[in-house]
Amino acid sequence: MKTNWNYPTSVWVGQNRIKDLSEACKNLDILNPLFVTDKDLINLDMTKNIILDIKKKFSTFAIFSNFSGNPIGDNVEEGVLEFKKNKCDGVIAFGGGSGIDVGKAIAFMSGQSRPIWDFEDIGDYWKRANEKDIAPIIAVPTTAGTGSETGRASAIINKEHGVKKIIFHPKFLPSIVILDPVLTINLSPRLTAATGMDALAHNLEAFCAPGFHPMADGIAIEGIKLIKKSLLTAFKNGKDLEARGDLLAAASMGSTAFQKGLGAIHSLSHPVNSQLNVHHGLSNAIFMPYVLTFNKNLIEKRIVSICDYLNLDKNFDSFLNWILNLRKDLNIPHKLSDVVEESKINIDKLSKMALEDPSTDTNPKKMTIDDMKILYEYSISGKLF
Repeated sequence: MKTNWNYPTSVWVGQNRIKDLSEACKNLDILNPLFVTDKDLINLDMTKNIILDIKKKFSTFAIFSNFSGNPIGDNVEEGVLEFKKNKCDGVIAFGGGSGIDVGKAIAFMSGQSRPIWDFEDIGDYWKRANEKDIAPIIAVPTTAGTGSETGRASAIINKEHGVKKIIFHPKFLPSIVILDPVLTINLSPRLTAATGMDALAHNLEAFCAPGFHPMADGIAIEGIKLIKKSLLTAFKNGKDLEARGDLLAAASMGSTAFQKGLGAIHSLSHPVNSQLNVHHGLSNAIFMPYVLTFNKNLIEKRIVSICDYLNLDKNFDSFLNWILNLRKDLNIPHKLSDVVEESKINIDKLSKMALEDPSTDTNPKKMTIDDMKILYEYSISGKLF
């Protein structure tokens, strides 16, 4: 099935929709695109075939792929230089969260004179931007996790401070998104699990975030439902295109919903990603039950309210047990110390960074530095609240 959605942006959905990439460029008057992807994806046959197709349809285009996971500000600067050197007029952001985040940031920064850190997601910093020179963006996800393709921000590490920063502007939102499940069928079970749990964390934290946003809540609930239906299926059989399509949709839904807010799962994850180079989806999966039980008193009624829809018994423990069993079935470690040597975990430093993370403000329970320390300690020992 092929279909087009117009929320939260123009989303072209269906098998083999990647063949419509040149049409997407035409719709946005992109004549000389910069194709942005990471070091690993650029060498895959799938990517090479897409680039060959671009060569047939565009007389000029450029490629930037000199970055890996957890991108840094220097990667964006180098990409902007490539964009300007080749006189590009738009960006095709292709890949997982890192690839799309870098692509969006390049398109944004191609029109700016200030450093990227001046646009951190703080207050009205985004109003500093020169809007008229932001290049158009087409996003093509190859994983189903971050939902960066429908997000209005990029996560970029400030190498000088060793901190992952959220760079925000409404025009980070791509003008066209192509969701093609065929592009995700070769994703390994390990990455399928980590990215799927990332999408679950986005939907779950958005739903639990305080505040009145029924549109975000509705999207988040359905995103959780799709993940419950299809994540294990895709993990066990990566060629199941229906399951792959469900997960792509759920990922995009999560990033749409979390404009309402995130929470301590992400607060704890971001420092671990930048300091210890742990995959973001994996760290979100590890921290999930610790944060759920920490927040229990403030989220229990909301969690119980959706249990029927998820075909779970109507109590908090049934939801928690679903999460714990899902992680086990996906071979997700239970403890942070299962993926990082305990001697390398500086709890004091990580806790300070976590408390300062923008996601902390919308955690259901108000956080203190001691709360962050306890959460890290529990995640190392494996003890739940």
